[in-house]
Amino acid sequence: MKMHALSCGRLRMKRRIYFPDAPREETIDLPVASYLIRHGQAMVLFDTGCHPLAMRDPEARWGSLAQALRPISDPADTLIESLRQVGVAPEDIDLVICSHLHPDHCGCNAFFTRASVICHVRELEAARAENAEQAGYLANDWDHPQTFDLVDGSRDLFDDGRLVIVPLPGHTPGTIGALVTLERSGAFLLASDAVSVRATLDREITPRNTWNADILHQSLAEIRRIEAKGASVICGHDEAQWRTLRKGADAYD
Repeated sequence: MKMHALSCGRLRMKRRIYFPDAPREETIDLPVASYLIRHGQAMVLFDTGCHPLAMRDPEARWGSLAQALRPISDPADTLIESLRQVGVAPEDIDLVICSHLHPDHCGCNAFFTRASVICHVRELEAARAENAEQAGYLANDWDHPQTFDLVDGSRDLFDDGRLVIVPLPGHTPGTIGALVTLERSGAFLLASDAVSVRATLDREITPRNTWNADILHQSLAEIRRIEAKGASVICGHDEAQWRTLRKGADAYD
C-alpha cells in the first residue's frame, strides 16, 4: 500500500481564525491537500480540495464565502492535475473519503463519477440543513449523483487495519479522519480540520470556525491518544508541516 500527498492549491484566510489573538489585518496562507491511498483492493482519495472554477473565479463558485477563503495559487494547482502527475485519472478512483463537506475539502468530488463517497451521517445532515450555506456548505460542491456510503462511527474499510475511518467531530458535526497504516513508513492520522494547524493540538487553541468547542476538544483528546501510540498526525492546512511532507510521486509506503 502507498500514500501520496497531493497539492490542491493554496488559500489565504484571516490569521485570527486559528490564532484568535492575532491582529485583524494579519492573514495566513494555507495549503490545501488530498491524499491518494493505493490499497490492494481499491484506489482511495481522502478529500478532493477546491474545484478548479473556485481557483479561477472564487466569487462565481463560492459566493460570499470567497471573502473568507481566498485562493492564491495557480489555477492549475488542483487535485486533477496532481493526480495526472502520478499517473492516475479520475475514473481510476473507487472511493472518496470526505473528511467533511466544506468546499476546500470536497470541491472536486464531481470528477470522480465511478467512486462511492464516504462521509459521516451527521455531516450529510448538516450539509442538507436549512441554514447549510451559512455554515459553509455549498451544494454545487458536494451534491452530485454519486453513492453516499455513510458512517456513524469508526470503520475499518478493508477489514485489514490499514485504512480506518476515525470520527473527529467538532469543526463540523461529522468531521472524520483516516488512520492509514503503511508497512514501511508507519501510521498516519489524516486529521483534516480537526487539526487544521498544529497549534490547535499543541496549545489547546480553539479555532473561530469551530462548530462545537467541547466536542472538538474531545476529538483532540482522541487524536493525542492515537499519536501517543505512534501515529504521525497530518494536519489539514499546516504550512510548516506541508513543507516537510513527501509529495506527488514520492509516496509513503
